[in-house]
Amino acid sequence: MSDEINYKKSPLHGLSLKKLLVEMVDHYGFEILFAYLNINCFKTNPSIESSIKFLKKTDWAREKVEAFYLYQFKSLPRASEEEFQLSPRDRLIPEDQTPGEPTELSLEDAERLRDKRAKKAEERGHGAGHRSGAYKRFGAQKADDSKYRSNSRDNNRGVIRDDSDSRKVDRGSSNSSSGSASSNDDPWANWKNKSKD
Repeated sequence: MSDEINYKKSPLHGLSLKKLLVEMVDHYGFEILFAYLNINCFKTNPSIESSIKFLKKTDWAREKVEAFYLYQFKSLPRASEEEFQLSPRDRLIPEDQTPGEPTELSLEDAERLRDKRAKKAEERGHGAGHRSGAYKRFGAQKADDSKYRSNSRDNNRGVIRDDSDSRKVDRGSSNSSSGSASSNDDPWANWKNKSKD
């Protein structure tokens, strides 16, 4: 029962995406929203309608906007580690927390925040400019692709089926002959040698 009460206590409960955007754009404007959120729908010919269209089909961006609404526009304290793992609409708001006035934001503060995040990203070794969630998803996709390509090699006796790999050296093939320079430099060498046998 208390979970239900907490859930209904969330400023996002029953709030449409359109109403959320109208409130934030009326208060901050598109320029501030882009400066803090770095989502292109707030920069390139921004409008409420085009932003809604983009955010409805882009989960990571919508969740970023909803989190911004909770913790900047409604000035709620940061979510606990557990709650942070959930999407903003699924987070429970503790009984003792009530929404406050919108945080004062400026383009200068946004720039400082961007620099700080870039520095942190460099320290972690991810390089500046990567969104951690997107980076992880992209990394997972690359890993899946490389697994597929390595299986293709094994199943086809060293023949590389993926065009993007045809320029690379096929050192992982189990059929590589003596490890000579020609085998390592020519990804088709193993296939040619095999067909001569």
